[in-house]
Amino acid sequence: MSSEAASLLTFIRPDWSAPPNICALCTTRDGGVSQPPWASLNLGAHVGDIPEHVAENRLRLSGACSLPVDAFGWLNQVHGTEVVELFAGGLIGIPDADACFTRVSGRACAILTADCLPVILCDQDGTTVAAAHAGWRGLCNGVLENLVASMELPGKTLMAWLGPAIGPQSFEVGPEVKAAFIEQDPRSEVAFSSLGAREGHYMADIYRLARQRLEALGVKNISGGNFCTVADTQRFYSYRRDGQTGRMVTLVWKN
Repeated sequence: MSSEAASLLTFIRPDWSAPPNICALCTTRDGGVSQPPWASLNLGAHVGDIPEHVAENRLRLSGACSLPVDAFGWLNQVHGTEVVELFAGGLIGIPDADACFTRVSGRACAILTADCLPVILCDQDGTTVAAAHAGWRGLCNGVLENLVASMELPGKTLMAWLGPAIGPQSFEVGPEVKAAFIEQDPRSEVAFSSLGAREGHYMADIYRLARQRLEALGVKNISGGNFCTVADTQRFYSYRRDGQTGRMVTLVWKN
């Protein structure tokens, strides 16, 4: 792969106050070799794309990040709450998990999304990085709580960035989703609105729900949360919009 190919990738870089040794980015759909409906920088190996195309896209990502191809901690995301520590030994293959963290330099936590919320975290001293796949099920059931507990760091020492996800004007849900969140935390009710939704349904603000969960954990330094994967057709994949589609990746690592 040429450096010219790697340079075709376009990224969103978090606007957050992370220490200088912390690196993070989210890919867009530009700069890869995948053909429709996965065009073009699909990084998901589980969505029906040609494996060689995914491999080339991941190779381009590796070059653009100046990281080895084996430095990415891919997960088999299952909309659960399992957390794994990456690159610490003991893991075989790609683990079934929806959140991860590492204290190893030069190794990236990776979360694949196409509407679900990617959340990345680091501590103010730059010792630990973490990432979560916070779809509504995982978010409701405690994936962020499990992740912060696994990091074994006080919430007040952490900072978070909320990456591209389905926005509050596009995320219509049924009453069971609202009820599930309110059962966990009655304050969640403010994140649901009937305005713009079908009768008996609600528009959900997954960004607000995530902020509530993080703040309850003591995480006050929270950035991001101003995207909509459904509305931004040029930059983002969206499963709700397109059905069969590719996946972006949100990465965080420390140097």
